[in-house]
Amino acid sequence: MSFNFSNSLAKPGHKMALPSLHGSADAYTLAQAARTLKAERRMLTVFVANPGDAQRLLDEIPWFNTELRCRLLPDWETLPYDAFSPHQDLVSERLATLHEIQNGNCDVLLVPASTALLRMAPPAFLAAYTFFFKQGDTLDEAKLKAQLTLAGYAHVNQVMSPGEYSVRGGLIDLFPMGSVLPYRLDLFGDSIETIRSFDADTQRSLYPVKEVRLLPGREFPMDEAARSAFRSRWRETFEGDPSRSAIYKDIGNGIASAGIEYYLPLFFEQTATLLDYLPANPHFALLGDIDEAIKRFWTDTRSRYQFLKSDRERPVLAPESVFLRDEDFFAALKPQARWVLAGAETAASEISSLLPDIAVNRRADDPLTNLRAFLLQTDKRVLICAETLGRRETLQQYFNEYDIRLSLCQGYADFQTADAKLMLGVAPLHAGFILADGIAFITEAELYAGSGKRIGRKKQEAVTQVEHMVRDLSELKIGDPVVHSNHGIGRYMGLISMDLGEGETEFLHLEYAKDTKLYVPVAQLHVISRYSGASPEDAPLHTLGSGQWEKAKRKAAQQIRDTAAELLNLYARRAARLGHAFEYSAHDYEAFADSFGFEETADQAAAISAVIADMTSGKPMDRLICGDVGFGKTEVALRAAFVAVMGGKQVAILAPTTLLAEQHAQTFADRFANWPVRIAELSRFRSGKEITQAIKGMQDGTLDIVIGTHKLLSGDVKFSRLGLVIIDEEHRFGVRQKEALKALRAEVDVLTLTATPIPRTLGMALEGLRDFSVIATAPQKRLAIKTFVRSENDSVIREACLRELKRGGQVYFLHNEVETIQNRKAMLEALLPEARIVVAHGQMHERELEKVMRDFVAQRHNILLCTTIIETGIDVPTANTILMHRADKFGLAQLHQLRGRVGRSHHQAYAYLLVNDAQSLSKQANRRLEAIQQMEELGSGFYLAMHDLEIRGAGEVLGDSQSDEMHEIGFQ
Repeated sequence: MSFNFSNSLAKPGHKMALPSLHGSADAYTLAQAARTLKAERRMLTVFVANPGDAQRLLDEIPWFNTELRCRLLPDWETLPYDAFSPHQDLVSERLATLHEIQNGNCDVLLVPASTALLRMAPPAFLAAYTFFFKQGDTLDEAKLKAQLTLAGYAHVNQVMSPGEYSVRGGLIDLFPMGSVLPYRLDLFGDSIETIRSFDADTQRSLYPVKEVRLLPGREFPMDEAARSAFRSRWRETFEGDPSRSAIYKDIGNGIASAGIEYYLPLFFEQTATLLDYLPANPHFALLGDIDEAIKRFWTDTRSRYQFLKSDRERPVLAPESVFLRDEDFFAALKPQARWVLAGAETAASEISSLLPDIAVNRRADDPLTNLRAFLLQTDKRVLICAETLGRRETLQQYFNEYDIRLSLCQGYADFQTADAKLMLGVAPLHAGFILADGIAFITEAELYAGSGKRIGRKKQEAVTQVEHMVRDLSELKIGDPVVHSNHGIGRYMGLISMDLGEGETEFLHLEYAKDTKLYVPVAQLHVISRYSGASPEDAPLHTLGSGQWEKAKRKAAQQIRDTAAELLNLYARRAARLGHAFEYSAHDYEAFADSFGFEETADQAAAISAVIADMTSGKPMDRLICGDVGFGKTEVALRAAFVAVMGGKQVAILAPTTLLAEQHAQTFADRFANWPVRIAELSRFRSGKEITQAIKGMQDGTLDIVIGTHKLLSGDVKFSRLGLVIIDEEHRFGVRQKEALKALRAEVDVLTLTATPIPRTLGMALEGLRDFSVIATAPQKRLAIKTFVRSENDSVIREACLRELKRGGQVYFLHNEVETIQNRKAMLEALLPEARIVVAHGQMHERELEKVMRDFVAQRHNILLCTTIIETGIDVPTANTILMHRADKFGLAQLHQLRGRVGRSHHQAYAYLLVNDAQSLSKQANRRLEAIQQMEELGSGFYLAMHDLEIRGAGEVLGDSQSDEMHEIGFQ
């Protein structure tokens, strides 16, 4: 018997515990409850213990009932008493949500428990500082400017973000807080003639509107009376000379200092709480362990208060002044109707039950055996939920291959009205469940739940070293092999001081074969380079004065000349070959480009134009696209692939890691979902049958795009009509793969993508051997990553992680030592009991690693403890904090690449470079970390590579053959 929601609504003053819920059944349950309450013109307020659940429910609840108006009251995403302010977009969303609640335009309000404790401006403030403009209204421009400034809006030359305005002649541009788009008021004299929305990126006008709502620009007033009251209350609250505080002085000058939000009570005679904004007789739902979440919040807040309260220049208010006490919060809820929702691990309830094991087993002859068995035995209707349209197409093809026939549906409402027992649709559900009243929801989380077992240990892949030259003595460790330009390979044994008659001088002590020694003055450091041939332990030491070094150099020079001749022959063949001039429909291309969903940056548009011009010119393309992580290189690749496929050719996309191949496969499947294009992935994540089918499709021409790792370069892979090869981060491929790529370059168009090109690659581009385009412009609303160098300790780690977890985000913790990574996990679990920590490193079995990464992307874990395996190819927009253990051990380029894993959304991102002791770092190491800390500006990857090139030179542009001769001398 199904659960009756109408009879289960709690009465005022009562608390009702619901039966256990599985997977996303909580969203279904809340949607049913909200529908019942909406019919009675009442609102449901949902408090969640885990901030991530609020965002999840915001996506899931409207999917179950599209008529429900759901709003999220976001957190400030800062820790209590932080010295920086919340992002303007968050303040905008908060104000908009509060305004909609006041005006009865919200059916479901989602609030993280800790956010509900924040004291805020009284509702009267929001009402007093909210204005409306209508077409035809009379407007005094000077009065409007004063009104906007009073409301906290910033005057700018070009409006880009909420809380800004500009005046140009008879045009006034406004970006109201809480608005999705900015508006343009066209004045005729003192009258508003027209109001149109416009695109902040292009500044082009869009659609006419009748009225504009202008919410205040901040959550507190900044008029003269409010500032005077603030200063008066400051003097009453804090002891000592107020003029010593920059905040006190700034407020007097009309400046809202960073972090001023935690002094908000000083602006008002009486603050309010969220409960003061809610309608009469509210109905509450409590999801998760709210008591524990609030208790933990207060423990952390009191701890931070104790730590910061003695700061005379920045004194802090008592926690009770800024936040509602836990006992007061629960006392305020007690007279109201409350539902308590709890998740369940196993046992079925009146509402829902767990799905059985239906995971795909790619090693079995029939990978869908488990799913097929469930479909045969269940009497319920089944909806399989894909994550995106592209995934829906992929799953449909997959099921068809194994004779599981299903119908497509457009949403939950469509599924409810259909008759088919098995359907496939797109849904934002994070986990599946079985409803007691006859429906089973299956998500990709259940389909791909298999993890595989570890079989042996694999050697970790060596990360390509970008920097070979010795610039700082701190980069050399005792025992490291080095190359002296005149004497060959020796071993660095440290620094010694000697007096040769002109005062003490420091020398590098180098040890050669037969225990011979060489002392090199530090001033001649430029003649020493890091040895980069065989492993350091096996470096072949030379004998001083034997002529062995000169002989080795001569042999290597000959090998370099041979390689150069081969490369020159390759370019001669390319020049002699008439390339394929691609043709495509401009109308189709525009339709594909429009599905991008973002405005191209100027650099991105120029790169796309250059690539298409290359492809349609009839000359073979060999273009390098250099752009920082997240700056849109993949979109350039997508456009090129579209032109190639529409021109009748096949496309091969090469990625250095299975994770990156998986991500590219997902992206390409999504973008090509509505086009007749067949896509396959060729990597270790695919089963033998899938790989065989993909290879067959490449050979017979039925496959259009294939994405894979080095497997694509193996001898058994043949294409029938290959026209374009896209290579991501070529420098991360091994020598054999590069040789195969070299051969490909003579035959087809090649597009290479990179974030920080190695100097040799950049040198070739700058010398004209390869065409290249630079994407150095950040996407709109992308914020520069705040970077800190800190001595590693528990308080720094906890604070950094809590700041991210508190806003429902995810954290990368980089620990590049597989042997001790489990010890680090135990330490983090003790330090952060509220976190869900998972480990990822290169020695894990592929299936296990795939499951870990899928689960992390699906936000089932919120801290990924990992090695540098994440350096390339993982894109998780919700992960916006990275901590790097022993950051002083990484090179500048690698630090930059790792830092680029965060900051891939509009949230403020943080990078913590942790060292054993920041005070005792050598001068050179300190300068290196300072460089990455100062290089916060977006797009710095290319300039970093240019800087690297200036320091090191391009090396032997033509010499990259790693023969015995090259091992004998090392190579650059």
